[in-house]
Amino acid sequence: MSRRGTVEEKTAKSDPIYRNRLVNMLVNRILKYGKKSLAYQIIYRAMKKIQQKTETNPQRSL
Repeated sequence: MSRRGTVEEKTAKSDPIYRNRLVNMLVNRILKYGKKSLAYQIIYRAMKKIQQKTETNPQRSL
């Protein structure tokens, strides 16, 4: 039996622009050496290009 208490399950927070948990989870996967702002820039640029080329909502492709 463990001496420590039970751990509460953490939920992923949503990103500031799209308000989507999946986008934030994707940013955390791309994150390298703690540069979260750079990871956000990469994701947002990619989504902007998807939106320009397909003229649809880029979140549908996630």
